Amino acid sequence: MKLETLKSRLALYLEAERKILSGQSYRVGNRELVRADLKEVRATIEDLTAQIDSIESPGGRIKAVEF
Repeated sequence: MKLETLKSRLALYLEAERKILSGQSYRVGNRELVRADLKEVRATIEDLTAQIDSIESPGGRIKAVEF
């Protein structure tokens, strides 16, 4: 997936997390609507962040090795 797409999706998931934190459910007329599961949203945020990090630094983290 392209970096721009991943960053766009991450922004949407961060916004979803913000909305969930501001209120998990709300009413419209006589209907109650429930937002997405916070645990799933946060897991997706972590996954997207890892994918973005992987693309932006493909060599990964450099670790020192002692002999």
